[in-house]
Amino acid sequence: MDDPWDLVVVGAGPAGAAAALGALTAAPGLRVLLLDRADFPRDKACGDGVAPDVTDVLAALGLPGLLDDWAPVRRLELTHGDRRVSRPMRRPVHVVPRTVLDHRLQAAAVAAGARFERRRVRTVRPLPGRVVVDDEVTGLVVVGADGAYSGVRRAAGLPAVRRRAIALRGYVATPPRWSGRQVIAFDPARTQAYAWCFDRGDGLANVGYGVFGADGLSRSELLRRLDELLPGAADGDDWRGHHLPLSSWRWSQPDGRLLLAGDAAGLVNPMTGEGLHYAVSTGALAGRAAAAAVTAGRPGTAGARHRRAVRAFLGRHLRHTAAAARLSALPAVLTAGIVAADRDEGVFDDLVELGLGHGRLNRRVLTGLTRALVTR
Repeated sequence: MDDPWDLVVVGAGPAGAAAALGALTAAPGLRVLLLDRADFPRDKACGDGVAPDVTDVLAALGLPGLLDDWAPVRRLELTHGDRRVSRPMRRPVHVVPRTVLDHRLQAAAVAAGARFERRRVRTVRPLPGRVVVDDEVTGLVVVGADGAYSGVRRAAGLPAVRRRAIALRGYVATPPRWSGRQVIAFDPARTQAYAWCFDRGDGLANVGYGVFGADGLSRSELLRRLDELLPGAADGDDWRGHHLPLSSWRWSQPDGRLLLAGDAAGLVNPMTGEGLHYAVSTGALAGRAAAAAVTAGRPGTAGARHRRAVRAFLGRHLRHTAAAARLSALPAVLTAGIVAADRDEGVFDDLVELGLGHGRLNRRVLTGLTRALVTR
């Protein structure tokens, strides 16, 4: 209590590990404490897709080639009813189980100089000149990377994210028809719902079903819709469910010593449900903001620094994904997007970047959508 940590990170998943790495790459001498309620390796419900933008961030954090031992996936297939597009992606993705990815990132943060402790954080109290965690640990700055039901977010005075998605994930032996590709089958029976199958390249595929803005669906109903859209996918096992706090066009980060990253910040793409890119990007930005504030002797400026950095990086993108999510809730627009992507490789690439990276609804995409709608 008398010797505060420079930075305490609550949550050691991708956002938290990236925050620790971002701080330590910016200021290697910082004292960084990384907390998580679980030991690693541990599992997490996720589609396991690691987009190229994620590997770019990891490379900037000193981890180039972290996933090179996993086979790249080069083809993406999208279907909605009888409409289909299947193309190679401009840059391949990797499909890596979170037991592997999260453990590697946590270990890299420790190797960079962070101290890891297993702790279920119960209280976070901002006080003059410091933040106290569980009445035992003191930090000059605290980063909340503690997931969808973040205690750090509550301590910062922010409400819970209202719009959420629910997803169920499992693993199945990869059938030949799904080998070497990511497959997304949008559900004609529900708006903003889809089944997926992502080949890991090691004989197994990550499969699941997600629906945006709907709670109360049973596991049996989710599995039934998955099997309806991708027959055989529901034969998998190791099922896990998860709630996703979806982004909106507005994003809040208060001033002060409490910073938020990833799911805790309410950053999940509302069009696709992808959150890993947001997690590592905003985690790294939070770590750098904390490092800059602490080394300048002004830890209380960390929140404002982080807010400016995230808005500069994601501000316009978040507005565009919010608009895209509303448009894709209309079945005709969703079908038009698939038609336009099938007609024009550039539209396909731009939509992939909008859904997996930090792309925007540019003129090419909007023109392609308009032409496809007019044709229909």
